[in-house]
Amino acid sequence: MSKVIATPKAPAAVGPYSQAIQVSEVTDIIFTSGQLGLIPETGDFPEGGVEAQARQSLENIKAILSEAGLTMANVVKTTVLLADIADFAKVNAIYAEFFADGALPARSAFQVAALPKGGLVEIEAICAR
Repeated sequence: MSKVIATPKAPAAVGPYSQAIQVSEVTDIIFTSGQLGLIPETGDFPEGGVEAQARQSLENIKAILSEAGLTMANVVKTTVLLADIADFAKVNAIYAEFFADGALPARSAFQVAALPKGGLVEIEAICAR
């Protein structure tokens, strides 16, 4: 019924979850787990604050989708979690770079009390082939 999507080009899960799950080959819907802006090779956040973390989070999603044979154009919905909603404009500017070509996905954005590892932003995506 479902297939795990995993790649070493995005950070390994830091808990009991998968990087992404493909629902079935019939529906071809893929759900990514929330991606912090962690550098896969080091497990650390990049320098540069929320913008650098947002860029890395989206690069991680891009790598996971590539493993599934998809691109950012396949993203139909995202959820953006922010440690501080005041960073929304900064994250939005980076986000727009990744979705400049094609239809923009539906999106929700929230401020949360805290993110794992002290992250500033976490993004998840739902994709369709």
